[in-house]
Amino acid sequence: MFKTITSKIERDQDYPERQFTIDVLTRVLEGKLYDHLEHDFQTEMTTSGEYIPLRNRRPSVRYALCKTVVDDSVSLLFSEGHFPSIDCEDENTRDSLSDLIKESKLNEVMIEAALRGSVGSVAIFMRVINGRMFFEVKGTQFLTPVWRDDAPDTLESITEQYKVKGSALKLAGYAISNDDLVADFWFRRTWDDTNETWFTPWKVKDENAGPVVDAAKTKNHSLGFVPVEWVKNLPGGNGIDGACTFLDAINTSIEIDYQLSQAGRGLKYSSEPTLVLKEPSVEDGKIVRGAGNALVVSAEGDAKLLEISGDAAAAVVEYVRALRELALESIHGNRANADKVSAAQSGRAMELMNQALIWLADKLRISYGEGALLSLLRKIVAVSAKYELKIYGKAIEPLNADKKVSLRWPAWYAPTYADKQTEAETLTTLRTGELLSRETAIKSLSNSYDIEDPQDELESIKADPPAPTAQTPKLQKPNSDAND
Repeated sequence: MFKTITSKIERDQDYPERQFTIDVLTRVLEGKLYDHLEHDFQTEMTTSGEYIPLRNRRPSVRYALCKTVVDDSVSLLFSEGHFPSIDCEDENTRDSLSDLIKESKLNEVMIEAALRGSVGSVAIFMRVINGRMFFEVKGTQFLTPVWRDDAPDTLESITEQYKVKGSALKLAGYAISNDDLVADFWFRRTWDDTNETWFTPWKVKDENAGPVVDAAKTKNHSLGFVPVEWVKNLPGGNGIDGACTFLDAINTSIEIDYQLSQAGRGLKYSSEPTLVLKEPSVEDGKIVRGAGNALVVSAEGDAKLLEISGDAAAAVVEYVRALRELALESIHGNRANADKVSAAQSGRAMELMNQALIWLADKLRISYGEGALLSLLRKIVAVSAKYELKIYGKAIEPLNADKKVSLRWPAWYAPTYADKQTEAETLTTLRTGELLSRETAIKSLSNSYDIEDPQDELESIKADPPAPTAQTPKLQKPNSDAND
């Protein structure tokens, strides 16, 4: 069914097949897969009386199963309680990166990147304006990356090229004649390790035209690397794009939409059944009505309501539930039922209940966390050596590129008080047995107790040690003389 529906989408042959694939997957993610179908679900016949097949109608019910799984996995990846902390031996570098993440709203940027990248890939652009870092997320539908031959994991350049109407170019300030306002133009930009190169738009149908560098708009950044982070969603894919998060559930999701739409149509029909009259049941060509809304028919006539039972709708609901379970299982979605949870669960219990979703989020941590986010932080460190960066309006010193920057991820679910008590007892035992340092113990507790800087916390503990435990006085035996 997926191929049948997408075959009706008009495809521009000037673009590569990859562009069409990403476009279709983006439609699924945004709930626009059926928008190109002409007829709504309730329209059964054309004006000429021809029957319209279901595959040519837009479902009236749309269950966003694919979007739900993506939202759940990204929430476990980069939500406020799951965003990783920065760790670095150099305290200035660690504090500066932590503050820059907050000022630039990099947390929000990574959430958007993980959402849009679920179709296979996403690009995160970075730039410095007046000493401040800015990030922008772009879909990769019209982007083409090129990797270096001597370092296949390092970008050599990225080219953005897409069609745009002449009227849009004129609004953007380009000199476009009135005769070309409806014509299609190619728009192109290229980023490499030294420049952001703009090209003058040229007509698509002009065979003699081609890209010409627009020197007025071209900018030199001289960073020594492409200021773009290309993220492949999941292992697999075609080399340029990773595997799509929800690809295996699309066909089942479409089946759910059409089944629920059919069930809804049947319920609407049940609430207003068709009246069937058996001749002869009229007099003088008119239906004879008696008291109220009752029909009066002749002795040989008959009148019945053509109804359907509710068993069909119930069967559809059970079928949809089974389809949902299969779809979620195939893409590692959350299959836990909140109605069956009778009491508060520990963090470990929640992990076991949502194990499949955690496996998915754990793989995404590699792509978007240890891959994209960590690479962006290293690029920020490199940028600080070439440009003066400002955080909250204050210039910072160049960050230390010699010290390793790493990420500390929090637990998947917030611990309960019982979990915290158990963890505290475990850490105390390890500290007493000299199997764990105090700094490592503080780092393990930092996310649970919102400790932003474990090193500062350690210094605070040294400066303000806890008071000694008060000794409980021993009871003295009563004096025999005092009892006399």
